Amino acid sequence: MPAGNDNNRYVAPNSERGGWDVKKEDADRASAHTRTQAEAIARAKEITDNAGGGDVRIQGRDGKWRDSDTTHRGHESSMKDTKH
Repeated sequence: MPAGNDNNRYVAPNSERGGWDVKKEDADRASAHTRTQAEAIARAKEITDNAGGGDVRIQGRDGKWRDSDTTHRGHESSMKDTKH
């Protein structure tokens, strides 16, 4: 996982338990575990937003990064975000 902001979270499949994990970089344990990827993405965004903002990177079942989103209250870009 790429280095960066301490508030960043990563959504990745959990091969042992099934479902999806929300993890902080270099963490041994997940910040959250959910049944669906959509639930994990929502929880990751909630965590980063509550921490003052950060990046949410989303991994597909194939292990490849498939999407990302930045959350930061009050500092949204004036550019229209067409993905989220």
